Formats: sequence, structure tokens, C-alpha cells
Amino acid sequence: MPAIIKMTGKAMFFILILLSTHAFAKEGKWTSDDKNRPSMFNNSTNAPVIKRIADSIYSLISLGDYGLERDVFFNAYKGFQYLKSKGQLRKKDLLTICDYSQSINNKRLYVIDLENSRLLYHTYVSHGKNSGDEFATSFSNLDNSNKSSLGFLVTGTTYSGIAGYSLKLAGMERGINNNVAARSIVLHGSKFVNEHTMNEKGRMGKSYGCPAVPQEISKKIINTIKGGSCLFIYHPDEHYAHTSAILNAQFDLAPAVQPTEQIAKQGWQAVADIIAQVK
Repeated sequence: MPAIIKMTGKAMFFILILLSTHAFAKEGKWTSDDKNRPSMFNNSTNAPVIKRIADSIYSLISLGDYGLERDVFFNAYKGFQYLKSKGQLRKKDLLTICDYSQSINNKRLYVIDLENSRLLYHTYVSHGKNSGDEFATSFSNLDNSNKSSLGFLVTGTTYSGIAGYSLKLAGMERGINNNVAARSIVLHGSKFVNEHTMNEKGRMGKSYGCPAVPQEISKKIINTIKGGSCLFIYHPDEHYAHTSAILNAQFDLAPAVQPTEQIAKQGWQAVADIIAQVK
């Protein structure tokens, strides 16, 4: 009996999400007065379309269970859609988030398949050695700073260099990360970014500014996100929050968008699966 109650509760949760999702097409565009509205769970009929879709994806994947805050995902999703609308992305279904608000000892890299609402990879990632120790607190766009850069980037081509198989990155925000290519800031694997290093030294290894991931899965991650996908490197940095043209853009999605249909399709399937388990 308790199991039936629990599964019925899950079904009701998905139904509530879907009812909000189907209401998207009835809403208008986002205006400047809407930008600070709460999420769909607090005021779903008035929240911007992009906010409600982001909240739905966030809940369907249960990203909170993996340590990613809802507002961080929304910022990442907004920037992803913004770059997509500008024709900057060739891979239009992938979003990678590097969350530097978390400890270096946390799994704080998220590779998300937005089309299918799936978390593909959740793993460790380093920050620059001059950005901080356990927590990154300082960031730079300058060469030889040995600091990480924040903001939105687009993945490029791969190559084999000093750090092995690596992925080139292009910064999309002038004055914030537009020098990453000139600085040779790339995504690569590291044998010092893993649980063994953390257990032995008390923390993960750091880099010279590159987002380095565990060596054993670096090639898989690189091959998944290479070739024009969105990478968002986040930190609650006040300077970045105030100067980022992407974060501060007055941007919303059209009332009826394809992701809404995908969310609805997956959601109803989830409800059907839960009901089948009850039976």
C-alpha cells in the first residue's frame, strides 16, 4: 500500500507539470516587467515561457538531486536559447554546465541532453589554480593569469596536445571570456581530477585555467559536446552578473515551441509508466 501511494503521488506530480506545460501556448511574450517573476511552481501563468520550460526540464531530470541549483540551470538554459537564436550553435540539443559555485570536490560538471531531458554526464571538473583553492572565487580573461573564465562558450574542434585529447573553446562574451582561445583555455582530461586524488590529497587537482575533467571519461565527454554546443561556466560573481550581455538580455521563447511538445510527450509516458507499476 505505501508503494502505491508513493507512485500515485509521482503520477500526480508529473500531471501538474504537464498541465503547466500545455498552458505555454496560451501565453504572450516576456516583457521587461516579467523578468523577476517566480518560477512555474509559484506563479506559472505569469512566468516567462523560457522560465517555465527550464523549470519543467529541471524537474523532469531531477537536477536538484545532483547538486545543481534551479537558478543556475535557468541562467544556463536562457543563454543556450539566446545563442541558438543567434545561430551560434550547431549542436542545438546539448547544454554543458560547469558550476563553480560548488566545491572542487563535488561533481559539478553537467552534460545535458535537452531534447530528451537526460543527464548524460555528471562528473568532476577543475578550476584554475589562481582562481581559488577548494572554492573558485576569482576569474579572469587575461593571458597568463592561470584563472578560469566565466560565461558562455561554444565548443569547437579537437586536437591532441600537451594535455592529450583536447577540445577548443570559443568565448561568446567580450571582456569576460573572449580571450579563451588566445589563452589556450581548452577542455581536456586530467589524471589529477578524480576521487583517488581527492582521497589522497584532500582535494582535486587544479589547472592553469582550463576546465579539466577525469582522464578516464574525458574523450567520451569531448566527443559528445564537440562541434558547436553550448558550455556555460557559472559562479555567482557580481561583476559577471552585472556585465554579461547574455544574462541580462531581454529574451524569451515564442509561446509555442518544440521543447514543450517533447516535455509533454515524455511526461505523459512517465505518468503511464507509473500507473502501469501501480496496476
